[in-house]
Amino acid sequence: MKNSVSLLSSFKHAFDGIRYVLAQERNARIHFCVAIGVIVLAAVLHLDISRWALLLLAIGLVFTAEMVNTVVEILVDLVVQQIHPMAKAAKDVAAGAVLLMAVVAAVIGIIVLGPPLFTQLAELLQR
Repeated sequence: MKNSVSLLSSFKHAFDGIRYVLAQERNARIHFCVAIGVIVLAAVLHLDISRWALLLLAIGLVFTAEMVNTVVEILVDLVVQQIHPMAKAAKDVAAGAVLLMAVVAAVIGIIVLGPPLFTQLAELLQR
């Protein structure tokens, strides 16, 4: 018989995972603070729904990459007791995925936020 876990328990475990990453991973906290800043700026700029969607997708992908990276680190540390080149490679590749996604997210942020931000700044300077 399959072990049945309630939907509520599943959500609790998922939120526990998010809390764990934010509590244990410095870079996740940095990503979180940047995400809050981006969300505040997007709200101030009154972005349209498609721009919001792009920003939220980029933020979500960065956090997902950070969480997968954390999983790789935890599993490698659990399985490998001594330094091994393949363990290092696994951790490096996972960290590289986070870096790549963060750079792509930053470029998306510049593309999405740049034009309305410059428009707002130009209007403020003309007053």
